[in-house]
Amino acid sequence: MKRQTICCPYCGHHQTVEIDTSMGDQEFYDDCRICCNPIHVRMHIDHQHQRIQLHVDTDDEQYY
Repeated sequence: MKRQTICCPYCGHHQTVEIDTSMGDQEFYDDCRICCNPIHVRMHIDHQHQRIQLHVDTDDEQYY
């Protein structure tokens, strides 16, 4: 498990999420600890460049 700091797209609060890179690319939700809104997180593992990309957006932003 790795830890990464993200910024809530609703209130701007910084918080730490734990990510498990052993399962490959993932998509999950984590509630903000301050405003309680659901944060949509997409994780992509770029094996070629040996890096992890996190995309953070609001729960409904993905539909626009």
